[in-house]
Amino acid sequence: MFVDRVTIEVEAGKGGDGCVSFRREKFVPRGGPDGGDGGNGGSVVIVAEEGVDTLALLVHRKHWRAKSGTPGSGSNRHGANASGLTIHVPPGTVVLDAKEGFALKDLAEAGDTMVAAQGGRGGKGNTRFKSSTNQAPREATRGGEGESRRITLELKVIADVGLLGKPNAGKSTLLSRVSRARPEIADYPFTTKIPNLGIVQIDFDHSLVMADIPGLIEGAHAGAGLGHEFLRHVERTQVLVHLVEPMPMDGSDAVDNYFAIREELKQYDIDLADRPELIAVSKAELPGADEVRSRLAEATGGEVLLFSSVTGQGLNELTRNTYTLLTNERQKL
Repeated sequence: MFVDRVTIEVEAGKGGDGCVSFRREKFVPRGGPDGGDGGNGGSVVIVAEEGVDTLALLVHRKHWRAKSGTPGSGSNRHGANASGLTIHVPPGTVVLDAKEGFALKDLAEAGDTMVAAQGGRGGKGNTRFKSSTNQAPREATRGGEGESRRITLELKVIADVGLLGKPNAGKSTLLSRVSRARPEIADYPFTTKIPNLGIVQIDFDHSLVMADIPGLIEGAHAGAGLGHEFLRHVERTQVLVHLVEPMPMDGSDAVDNYFAIREELKQYDIDLADRPELIAVSKAELPGADEVRSRLAEATGGEVLLFSSVTGQGLNELTRNTYTLLTNERQKL
């Protein structure tokens, strides 16, 4: 099960209390205080780990609590520090404050960590309060409370290239032809309900990661058709490949569909609209595909490719041009 958003409660452990104790030994009339400090409470730490690709393991556990530190004891014995609690998430996970909605940390790469809730400090034993004027202190401090907060974990797929287009534009079929990914493919809209990733091998030494983003519809920026669920996965891609179906099943105009998706990107995030884009008309085997390509080229003022995932026409040109565009973008960074 692919899960890309989950809200959980995290609670760090409480610090152990300090101890009030006095040394009592035979022939030692003035032993003095010997109460130890309490141990620190465990923290809740979120770690981005390679190999984890979904938040599904967090769905059925809404409360994550770390252990508390143990109290101090006599003979200056300190309480044990509690071990921390680690939550493993996929690279590309953004940690948000569930109440206010602002981002706390972007765990973009494997190994990135964040302390979601800090454990409480252990209390001080009465030994800490000994002085020349107070040689028999009977005071100690309690352990500090651990932090607690409600957070939302939101996964944004990390890919070099994002495939965009209306539902049924041929994104999944293209991904299955140029990589080993096997997304669900059918002749009806919204077959793809989750992003699919595939590694496209350009040559022996070069490859790229391509993501098949579920189809967008008008109003996606406002949440229509699960728009927000889909669009956030485009944010991390460096290059966009916009597929246009020459003969849409709903009878709409192919060129109008292209500009409608462009407007959705702009409304969602203006930076997405400025991202490098390659335009390609899919399903070249259909009549009128070349005419749509010409109309798009005239309307956009740029190059428009034509390919067919069924016959293989134009696939090599599409992947080569995509890699060239990606390489140029990387050189700017």
